[in-house]
Amino acid sequence: MSVSSKRFLQVISSFVPDAATLADPTTPHLLLDGHEVLSVQGIPGVEVRADKDGEIAVAEIVVAPGAIVVPTIHTCIGFLQAREIQRLRIRVRIGEGASARLLAHCLFPNAEQAEHTMDAVVEVGANATLRYSEGHFHGPIGGIVVSPTLDVRVAEGAHYVSDFSLLQGGVGRLRIAQRIEVGANGVAEVTARVSARGHDDVRIEDELVLSGRASRGLVKTRVALADDARAAVIGITRGCAEGARGHMDCMELVRDRAVARAEPIVEVSHPLAKVTHEAAVGTVDQAQLETLLAHGLTPDEAIDLIVTGILR
Repeated sequence: MSVSSKRFLQVISSFVPDAATLADPTTPHLLLDGHEVLSVQGIPGVEVRADKDGEIAVAEIVVAPGAIVVPTIHTCIGFLQAREIQRLRIRVRIGEGASARLLAHCLFPNAEQAEHTMDAVVEVGANATLRYSEGHFHGPIGGIVVSPTLDVRVAEGAHYVSDFSLLQGGVGRLRIAQRIEVGANGVAEVTARVSARGHDDVRIEDELVLSGRASRGLVKTRVALADDARAAVIGITRGCAEGARGHMDCMELVRDRAVARAEPIVEVSHPLAKVTHEAAVGTVDQAQLETLLAHGLTPDEAIDLIVTGILR
């Protein structure tokens, strides 16, 4: 690992507890600072490639068919500059019958006037499993626009589990757009958790397409808003095949002058498919608050505890 890579890891270690893992020669990883590829490492069964296409960083992670990858694949993508534009195009392919876990750290601790854009294609092969976690760590100012776009294809019998979290620092402007298509007997479980405050602006758009027979999917969103933050959660689930089962679960908690909006959209085009949804937008539950106050917590402590529970 180069000197610049080690310096980058040293800075971000205060945000990512397991940052030292990226220096382990047995850990497959990708490390990007802006458009600069600092470090790439594959292992048997896992190929990791990265390069630059003009002002765009291009990366690919490929897990071989049948490979059961024990170490977590790590990506650490971000920049330390206050003013920066980072554009990333990435493709993740999990071969038939393979299994892997991918942990993505996205770090922008000093962003004041910055932008991060990611276009990702994720392909989970037949009977394969991918568990994908993406954690964002932002600075206090929130001077960044974050725009990830994902196209996820879950093949027959495959299992895809993803978790997006942005719980630390100022969100800035967050624009998530993802489409997940699930084949026959496939399963997709998609979760997003965001804590926004100040003048943060959040928009999350999920489209779950259950195109295969007996496909299943769950989209779960949790957003906590305070101060003057705003959020819109748009969830679309389409049941297109016999035995398809889908559910959307959205909860937005508002405090102060925050504004939240939820738009669940259900479309069923097969008589033997079923899609359900529930959306709750409101303030802190008064009964929960009174219970915690009765146990000796201050109002601020009680509210913080309730919010933490929602975002777990």
